[in-house]
Order: sequence, then C-alpha cells, then structure tokens
Amino acid sequence: MRGIKMPGPSIFESISTELLRGFDDKDRAREEALLLSRKAIRLCSSSIRSVHRGEIEEAERLIDQAGEELEKIRALLVNHQDVRYAGFVDGAEQEYAEALSVYSIITRHEILSPDEIGVERVNYLAGLGDATGELRRHILDLIRSGRAKDGEYYLQVMEDIYYLLMLFDYPDAITRGLRRKSDLARSMLERTRGDLTNALEISRMESSLLKNQYAK
Repeated sequence: MRGIKMPGPSIFESISTELLRGFDDKDRAREEALLLSRKAIRLCSSSIRSVHRGEIEEAERLIDQAGEELEKIRALLVNHQDVRYAGFVDGAEQEYAEALSVYSIITRHEILSPDEIGVERVNYLAGLGDATGELRRHILDLIRSGRAKDGEYYLQVMEDIYYLLMLFDYPDAITRGLRRKSDLARSMLERTRGDLTNALEISRMESSLLKNQYAK
C-alpha cells in the first residue's frame, strides 16, 4: 500500500454530511406533501358532498381551497420530482379533477378542459372517469325527486366521458390504470341508463293515466 494515499475520515464525513442534508430535505418535503395531499383529498370529497346537497357556495370554497393545497405541493416538490411522481400527488390531482368536473357539470353544465383544471393529463382523464359515479348519484337523486327528465343531460355526459376514455387505449405504464376507470365508467353508464329509462317510462305512464282521468 506504500505510495497510495488512503482517504481520510474527514472526506467521508464531508460526503455523508452533504448526502444526509439532501435526504433530510427530501424526507421533510415528502412528509409535508403527504399531509397536504390528504388535506386536498378531504376538501375535494367535502366539495362533492356539498354539490349533491345543493350547497354551491360551500362547494366553491372547498374546491378553491383544495386547489391552493395542490399549488403548495407543487412548490414544495419543485426540486424533488422523484417524490412528486411517487403516486400520492397523482391521487390528489385525480380527486381534484373529479371534484371540479362534478361541480362544473352539475352547477354550470360545462365540461372543463385539462388546462382549465390544471392537472396532469392522465390525472384529468382519471378524474373524469371517477366523476361518472357522482353523475350517476346525481341522476338517481333527480329520479327520486321526480325530475327524471333532467337526468337525460347527465346521462349523455356520462356517455361522452366513457367514449373519451375509450380513445386512450395505451399500456398502463402510460395511462396508470385508466383502463380500469373506463371499465367502471361503462358499468356506471349501463346501470344508469337502465334506471333512467325505467323512471322515464313510469313517468310517461303516469302522465298518460292523468290525461285519461281528466278526459273522462
């Protein structure tokens, strides 16, 4: 070993100090981002519930707050993109895309674009897929309140969403589970079409009976 200079302990101490500092920063960013993601998901869920209850102003407030939490996450992870794409942020973006889509479709009859929602493209599509379940719930609420006819618009939106999802026939490595969302959307669509068709037929029969009674 004569003539070969061995690295002193101070070199490894310097390396370890720098590496540990970087990992500590990443760990802190991840933990904070996880908390913010969970908060955003809870806000989105509460916003959807408020839409179904007709509490529109509250739904707006909650979805706006969820959007703010997502902005905090993006800023927090700007230098930790490996953490950003670990999966949990995508989950929060999907929930946000679902909540904002449900709000926009039910309260304004508007379909928002990916840019208007402001999430990753695949998360936008996944959120739309999940929105079909909430649209089914809204249609059933309309049926129960005697407004089955109003459900036809939302059924058409469900169908449009399903056909949109079917266009993206790519491997799961690219679409990250979108095929399963498409299958669920199709199931929701078929069941809802049957429920709405039956409700509309019953409504027509009742209207016909009333007309016959008045004609007598």
